[in-house]
Amino acid sequence: MADELISGLLKDVDVRVVLALTSELSRQARATHKSLPASAALLSQGLTAAALMGALQKGETRINIQLECDGPLRGFFVDGDTAGVVRGYTKNPLVAHMGAEGGYRWRPVLGNKGFISVLRDTGSGEYYRSSVELERFDFAEDLERYFGLSDQVATQLTLAQLPTPGNGAPEPLGIVAGVLLQPLPNGDREAFQALGAQVKARFHEVLQAHAAEGGSALLKALLPGRTDLEVMSRYPLRFTCTCSRERVKTALMAMGREELTDLLEKEGKAEVTCQFCTTHYVIPSEEIRELMKEAGQ
Repeated sequence: MADELISGLLKDVDVRVVLALTSELSRQARATHKSLPASAALLSQGLTAAALMGALQKGETRINIQLECDGPLRGFFVDGDTAGVVRGYTKNPLVAHMGAEGGYRWRPVLGNKGFISVLRDTGSGEYYRSSVELERFDFAEDLERYFGLSDQVATQLTLAQLPTPGNGAPEPLGIVAGVLLQPLPNGDREAFQALGAQVKARFHEVLQAHAAEGGSALLKALLPGRTDLEVMSRYPLRFTCTCSRERVKTALMAMGREELTDLLEKEGKAEVTCQFCTTHYVIPSEEIRELMKEAGQ
């Protein structure tokens, strides 16, 4: 079951449907950040949402989703693009415990106050940012509210994490997936509501039965009897980072001569760890001095 995203259109009712399978990348993110169960679960939800929302973007652009809260998680930051690359981190990867199933499941992790912010790259060098406060304290439900309040676009979003048998213990991120439905401007709103309710009610059951068959089979099983489904795009999803040694050096040069000189005198080198992928970079003093010379600093 490879991670992938499938975006389609129900032509008879003008409703867009986007499905993301994110099991492998969710487990990779957990391993990268050494996350305990609750932190890993929320980061997985964020990464799945980033994949789904990235598919709504146009051109080679990215979307950032930030969750801030006063609970022990403190928040997370994820982003995704139109090519299926997602990355992210939690502020505290060491949160282990969440509540029992139900309306208060995520309150021990998220606390009592917070917000979700989304930053969109418009593709023209400009960015659009908007936020909503946490009200339901369920990431998927509050992100639905974000679409309605900030984007004024009716949206139904379902995120699922189903355990599978593991070596001695269940794998909590065994099957991870998300599905998003939106009506187009002239879409049938009644059909959209009915389809959304149908998908939410059957999502876990269909995932258990069909996730191993891949995204296309899963989408068809979620929408039985729909002959008007046209797949618009399909591509693999992966957890990876865009950081590099060259980008670190570029960021260093942006500090300016005074700060770099102070850094060299106190530390003798620059050390940077990427928050997204935990890669550690060390730039020695000779290399920094050479960069300063080339820049005329």
